[in-house]
Amino acid sequence: MAKIKITLVKSRSGSDKRQIATLNALGLGKLSSSVEHETSPQIMGMVAKVKHLLRVEDVK
Repeated sequence: MAKIKITLVKSRSGSDKRQIATLNALGLGKLSSSVEHETSPQIMGMVAKVKHLLRVEDVK
């Protein structure tokens, strides 16, 4: 499977509890933190919920 790199580029403050919980589940705590995940429907669904706060890149 392909991997993606997810970076938190906007602050979590002001987001509702469900969006913050989604960021926690992705492993993103602080601003500018990054994680790598395998591409799966579950991960892509979580990314879609908070896409306005993230930058997503493909990892080769």
